[in-house]
Amino acid sequence: MKTIILYASKYGAAEEIAKRISAKIDGSVILNLKEALPALEDFDSIIFGSSVYAGSIRKEAKTFLAKNADVLLQKKLGLFLCGLGAESKDKYFNDNFSPELLEKAKEKDFLGGIFDPKKANGFERLIIKLITKKSEYIDFVNDRKIEKFAENMKA
Repeated sequence: MKTIILYASKYGAAEEIAKRISAKIDGSVILNLKEALPALEDFDSIIFGSSVYAGSIRKEAKTFLAKNADVLLQKKLGLFLCGLGAESKDKYFNDNFSPELLEKAKEKDFLGGIFDPKKANGFERLIIKLITKKSEYIDFVNDRKIEKFAENMKA
């Protein structure tokens, strides 16, 4: 079974999660949505992920979903989100994906997040400090959830 993992990432968390999922699925292809994409029809499974900022997925992720909804609905589909607001995961999924995609998805989960203050601007560092009460590097990517996600997508 051919699997493609597509991601949209601002600072690298979605990319890191996509890589960790790919490591669990033999022969999977991983691509940033900003790259030229192959024909999605050539894949049996599509895993799609994006970082979430202020409740929204990345602009390129929204564009991709709008252009490719018909193809996605025909494939085994996995959806993941990442960011620092795991407590709002249901709202994030409902606000950013159509009901049809959410129902079609074999697997969907919020897989954690990473905050690297070296990659953020001053305003973003301030906001993160206000929200999390931390200003240092944060990595709470959930490898247990990634393992479960990948296993369910292989089944």
